[in-house]
Amino acid sequence: MATVFSVQADSREECAEQLARLCAEFGLRPSLRPVRAPGSERWMARATPTTPAGEGQGRGA
Repeated sequence: MATVFSVQADSREECAEQLARLCAEFGLRPSLRPVRAPGSERWMARATPTTPAGEGQGRGA
C-alpha cells in the first residue's frame, strides 16, 4: 500500500489550504480533494508522494 497523508479540518477552505501547504512543503500530490468525512461535520483530504519512498525514507526511517 502506498503512503498516504491526510488532512482534516472544520471547513472546506481550511482543508484545501492545508492540503496545498502539505503538497508544497513535502512534494506531494493531492489524491483526494476536500470532501465531507463520512459520519462527521469535518472535511478531509489526502495526498501521496510524487515518487515512491527510497531506502532510508518512509516508515521506520
